[in-house]
Amino acid sequence: MKKGIHPKYTEVTISCACGNKVKTRSTKGEDMTLEICAECHPFYTGKQKLIDSAGRIERFRKKYGNKRTTS
Repeated sequence: MKKGIHPKYTEVTISCACGNKVKTRSTKGEDMTLEICAECHPFYTGKQKLIDSAGRIERFRKKYGNKRTTS
């Protein structure tokens, strides 16, 4: 390999919202956070749960309210 052209490959910690932490290496060079990982993802756990981390439901209700149309 040529000297001086490759990015630094450092150890980082990836943290999930569920509390799971994984040490790995990356060229990004800073710790990362995730909202969901294999430890808490419904596909891997077999449990279904609603994840609304972006607040989409609240924004929808704020914009449109709890209006119901009748036909």
